[in-house]
Amino acid sequence: MQWFTAPEYWLARQVLQRGIAAIYLIAFVAAARQFRALIGERGMLPVPRYLARTPFRAAPSIFQLHYSDRFFALTCWVGALLSAVLLAGGGDVVPLWAALPVWLLIWVLYLSIVNVGQTWYSFGWESLLLEAGFLVMFLGNDDIAPPVLVLWLARWLVFRVEFGAGLIKIRGDSCWRNLTCLYYHHETQPIPGPLSWYFHHLPKPLHRVEVAGNHVSQLVVPFLLFAPQPVAGAAGVVVVVTQLWLVLSGNFAWLNWVTIVLACSAIPDRFVGIACPSLPDPPVWFVVVVVVFAVAVIVLSYRPVHNLLSRRQRMNASFNRYHLVNTYGAFGVVGRARDEVVIEGTADTRLTEHTVWLEYEFKGKPGDVHRRPPQIAPYHLRLDWLMWFVAISPAYAKDWLPAFLRLLLDNDADTVRLLRRNPFPESPPHYVRARLYRYRFSSWHELRREHVWWHRTLLGEYIPPVARRAAHDQTTGG
Repeated sequence: MQWFTAPEYWLARQVLQRGIAAIYLIAFVAAARQFRALIGERGMLPVPRYLARTPFRAAPSIFQLHYSDRFFALTCWVGALLSAVLLAGGGDVVPLWAALPVWLLIWVLYLSIVNVGQTWYSFGWESLLLEAGFLVMFLGNDDIAPPVLVLWLARWLVFRVEFGAGLIKIRGDSCWRNLTCLYYHHETQPIPGPLSWYFHHLPKPLHRVEVAGNHVSQLVVPFLLFAPQPVAGAAGVVVVVTQLWLVLSGNFAWLNWVTIVLACSAIPDRFVGIACPSLPDPPVWFVVVVVVFAVAVIVLSYRPVHNLLSRRQRMNASFNRYHLVNTYGAFGVVGRARDEVVIEGTADTRLTEHTVWLEYEFKGKPGDVHRRPPQIAPYHLRLDWLMWFVAISPAYAKDWLPAFLRLLLDNDADTVRLLRRNPFPESPPHYVRARLYRYRFSSWHELRREHVWWHRTLLGEYIPPVARRAAHDQTTGG
């Protein structure tokens, strides 16, 4: 069955399946560790409240049948366990007919989380993981050679990720067209990484080369993924290298890592000097299943393709509630300056000009100017990421920020666990407030002399002091 199989991509299948399993594992663990404060029964956006107004057809999820924090945690840890089994190669030691349901179950579990995650799960990498996780299920296991159709569909997914991102840039901010966006982006991106400061201080001509290279890798190279070998393999390598460059320059959850894994679908075994193993042909039932899946992807691709061709291109969108065959893109607009919302609290019962305010420190987002930006990705800090949007506009936080302040005033254990430092470990503060600062990276001279990675300037009050009773009244409607 030579038309259906591609034994020369055995290693590519291993990378795709184990890579996606590893990212699933990270996603489930992150969900288990963060959900109680974000969407738990007493969280900022409680799942039970969301489900009470949302029908199953709008948000298919096992939590439509039953929700409790304990059941949600169990779902996360079961998903993590199954992901670890597949990462360790468990899918290759069971029959083909048994491996597929395991992949399907993991996808159902994570879909159930995403569809009740609301604002916290509204990013493109969630849809990308779900689409990739559903796709790799059809790669089979070591009972058969990898199916050609699924490898091509993996490249089609990489194409949509890369070409969509390239188009949104060209159509969006003028700085992408005049090659100046990286004058600002490394400094203003949501969560800078340990090397972002150094990337920001690269010479401006090199920044322009970076942007030009980005346009080539996102607008030209994706087409080469469908060329004959060795061109397609070389294109896959280019995607991997450029995505690793992005990994070094910032924290973008698992977006880059999923793209890297999928790009390996274009790289044959001979590129790394591995001989093709001898694998049997697939059973007829599996061929039928794969063909049906491929036809479904082709049909569902109509809207993403229409979106790519549209002048009103949407950046990250799912056209169905199952997050299959989506459209992607990022950073159509690049900020020229970085603002940060800093949350403070005080133990004083009366506010005076002498009141001492202490800052809450987040794990990932900038706060203390002496702290070097940390490496977070591929782990995802959902609260830190949303706080970046809060600084752009209060509209991004109107549904959950009052509840966040209330939980801080209660010294809620699950909430303060999301933070790097709680300045009130013994007893809760009497007041909290939020202030808006303008941040910029320090210069080489300032870093050597003052040992600061950032400089910041107070812009003004973001949220005035809120007392415990007022916070409770605001979040309960009292």
